[in-house]
Amino acid sequence: MRSLVIRWLGLAALCFAELLVFMDNTIVNVALPKISMDLGASTSGLQLVVDMYTLVFAGLLLTGGYLGDRFGRKTVLLVGITGFAVVSALAAISRDLGQLIAARASLGLFAALVFPATLAIVVILFDNLRERAIAVAIWAAVAGIAAAIGPVMGGWLLNHYSWGSIFWINVPAGVVALFAVAALIPPNRNPDVGRFDLGGVVLSMAGISIVVYSVIEAPSHGWLTIRTIGGLVVGVAVIAAYVVWESRFSSPLFDIRLFRDRGFAAAALLLTFGMFALMGFVFLMTQYFQGVKEFSPLETGTRTLPFAIAMAAFAGPSMWLGSKIGAGRTAAIGSLVMALAFWLTVPYDADTSYWGVIVPVMVTLAAGVALVSGPATFMVLNELSTGQVGAGSAVNDTSRELGGTLGVAVLGSILASVYSGKTATGLADIPLPQPAREAATNSMLSGVRAARSVPGPIGAQLGDLVKGAFLDGFHIASLVAGGVAAVAAIAGWLLLPPSPPSRVSADNVTNASETKPPSPVS
Repeated sequence: MRSLVIRWLGLAALCFAELLVFMDNTIVNVALPKISMDLGASTSGLQLVVDMYTLVFAGLLLTGGYLGDRFGRKTVLLVGITGFAVVSALAAISRDLGQLIAARASLGLFAALVFPATLAIVVILFDNLRERAIAVAIWAAVAGIAAAIGPVMGGWLLNHYSWGSIFWINVPAGVVALFAVAALIPPNRNPDVGRFDLGGVVLSMAGISIVVYSVIEAPSHGWLTIRTIGGLVVGVAVIAAYVVWESRFSSPLFDIRLFRDRGFAAAALLLTFGMFALMGFVFLMTQYFQGVKEFSPLETGTRTLPFAIAMAAFAGPSMWLGSKIGAGRTAAIGSLVMALAFWLTVPYDADTSYWGVIVPVMVTLAAGVALVSGPATFMVLNELSTGQVGAGSAVNDTSRELGGTLGVAVLGSILASVYSGKTATGLADIPLPQPAREAATNSMLSGVRAARSVPGPIGAQLGDLVKGAFLDGFHIASLVAGGVAAVAAIAGWLLLPPSPPSRVSADNVTNASETKPPSPVS
C-alpha cells in the first residue's frame, strides 16, 4: 500500500514539473503589451520572446530524452528543474530585450530536459498496465490543462504585479518541484548504453530547429517565399540525413525503425494534429476574447478555464473508451470531435454568447483533445523497451511541440493574410491619423486600442473594421483547422488498429514487466 501511495504521489510531482515548463508556452502571451512598453520591444522582438522558447524546446527534446536514458532520468530531471528556476529569475530581472530573449532560449533548453523525463518516469513507475493507462491519461491531461491555464495565471499576475512576475512564479514552483521529485522519484537509467550518438544529437537538433524556425517565421515572410521554402527543404534534408545516420549507428539516439510500425507512426501523427488544434485554438481565442470581446488579460484567462476543467474531466473516460474500442479508434474519433468543435466557431461574432455557445464549443474541443492525447500517447509508449522510453517520450513530446508550433504558425498566417487584406481595403475609406492607421494595420489588438483613442464615429468605424477583419480571418482559420482535424481522423481510422490489443485491454492486468525488460534502479 505504501508503495502504491508513493507511486501516485510521484506522479503528482512529475505532473507538477510538467505543468511548470509547459505553461511557459502560453503564459508569456498576455504579458507582451507590458513587455513592449517597458523594454521598447517591436513586434518582431516580441515574436522572438515567444518563439525562442518553442524553438529551443522543440529542437532539444529528442536530445533531452536521450540524455535521460543515458545518464539517469531523475538526474536529468533535477538538473532541468534547477536550471529552469534559476533562469526564470534571470528572465524576471532582464533589463533589455536581448537579455529576455536569451533567457527564454535558456528556459527552452532546460524545459527540454524536464518534459521527456517526466513521461519516461511515469511509464517506469507504473508497470501495471491498468495503472499506467490512468497515469498516462493524467499526464496527457495536464499538458492540455497547462496550455489553457497559462493565460489565467499570467492574467492574474499582471493584474497585481509587473511582467517579471510571470517568471518569478517559476522560482518557488521550481523549488517545490525539485524537492518533490528528489523525495518521491527513484533513480533509474538504462544500464545498456553504447557509444554516445553525437552525430544523432547534432543532426536531430539542427533538423528539427530549422524546420520549426521556418514554420515560425513563415507568417512574417510568406509561406511561398524562397526563405520559407528553402528553410523547410534544408530542414527536411537534415532530418533525412539524421534518419540515414541513425539507421547505421550501433547505439542510436532513437531507433527510427519504430516508425515502420503503422500504429506508432499514426499515433505520433495524431498527437501532432491534436496539438495543432489545441495551440491554434488557444492562439485564436485569446485574441478573440481580448480584441473582439475586449476582455482584460485576467478576464481572458478565466474564460479559458472551462477548457482546462473539461480536459481533466475527459482524461479518464478517454482511456476507458480506448480499452473498449481500441486506442487508435478512440484517437481517430477525438480528431473528428475536434473538427466539429472548430467548425462550430465559424459563426462567432462580437455578440456570441459566452455561456450559451462558446463554453459548449470549448468543452467539445477539450473532449476531442482528451480522446486523442491520452490514447495516442499510450500507443506510442507501449511500443518501447525500457531503454528507449526517454527517447520515445521525446518523440511524443516533439510531436506535440511541432504540432503546436504548426497550429499557431499556419492559423496565424491565415488570420494575418485575411486581416491585412480586409483592413487595407477598409482603411482607404476612413480619415485617420497616421499612428492610428499604422496601429490598425499592425494587428487587431493594436487596432482596437487605436480605435479607443479616436473620438466619435470615426473611432467606432475603425473598431468595427478591425474586429470584422479579424473575424473573417478567424472563421477561415477555423475552417482550415477543422479540415486538418477531419483528415487526421480519417487517416487514424484507416491506419490504427480497429480493436484494442490484448496488452491495452482494461481486462489485462498483466504487468508490463512480462513484456518489457524491468527498469533497473541505480
